[in-house]
Amino acid sequence: QVQLVESGGGLVQAGGSLRLSCAASGRTFSSRYAMGWFRQAPGKEREFVAAISWSGDSTYYADSVRGRFTISRDNAKNTVFLQMKSLKAEDTAVYYCAAKRSFISIRAAREYDYWGQGTQVTVSS
Repeated sequence: QVQLVESGGGLVQAGGSLRLSCAASGRTFSSRYAMGWFRQAPGKEREFVAAISWSGDSTYYADSVRGRFTISRDNAKNTVFLQMKSLKAEDTAVYYCAAKRSFISIRAAREYDYWGQGTQVTVSS
């Protein structure tokens, strides 16, 4: 079992930055989980944002955030990060981190095994 807790969300002006963190506990990174970030805006489906392999060597981004967001991880601290820059109003959503056992089908939310409760990011224009 893996528990995930997100933090770092908040209110920021357009063009600003935020750094989200996802702390994992339980049978965590020793099981070599790939990690992903997803987001869900009101009235919309949950969408893929970014993913990172267990080693951190491979990353993948949604087209809408590529070049503005950076995913990283610190396995020694069982933590995954999402650095967000040049934020736009359309980035407003609840952001979730998730864990899965392989780095395949990483864009599909249904493929992930564990989820956090989410952290709200609001970008004012």
